[in-house]
Parts: sequence; structure tokens; C-alpha cells
Amino acid sequence: MTQSYKELLQQREALEQAIAQARQNEISSAVVKIRELISEYDLTAQDVFPGRTSKSQAVKSISKVAAKYRDPATGQTWTGRGKAPKWIEGQDRTPYVIA
Repeated sequence: MTQSYKELLQQREALEQAIAQARQNEISSAVVKIRELISEYDLTAQDVFPGRTSKSQAVKSISKVAAKYRDPATGQTWTGRGKAPKWIEGQDRTPYVIA
């Protein structure tokens, strides 16, 4: 006995729902086990995921760069990194170097 297209689609939908539910149940179980192990061994995120840095650590590693150029007319400065500002763009930068 062959099944109709609509019957097969209904079976597929039921299977997809069962798969999604089984996956959610297994994920929940895995998360519980992971939390137990982390608690038991007093693990940190760095222990579990070495090489990753948190946002606060990444921000701390950024340092400011000293300005290399100054516009004598306005006093604005530029580090020499990134897109050049309008006041120095396309000009010889030697007169603007901060000594």
C-alpha cells in the first residue's frame, strides 16, 4: 500500500517535531551535566574555553596611540592611523609632525 503525498508530508512534520523535542531533551540533559561538572571542579570559562577572552579583557588590551601630527591652525591631532583627516589629506605631512 502506497501512501499519498499529503500523508507523507504529515508524517514528515510529525517526525520533525519528534526530532526537535528529542534534541531539546538531550540538550537540557547535557547542560545539567555540564553545570554539575563545572560546579564539582570549580571550573571557569577560561578553563573550559581556553584562548577566548571576555569583552572586558579585550578592552583592556587596547592601548591609545600617541598623536604624530597636529594641525597648527586648529590644534587637532592625528595618530597617522586610519583615514587621514581633511586638514592633512593629500599634503606633505612633514610640517605637521609633532616633535
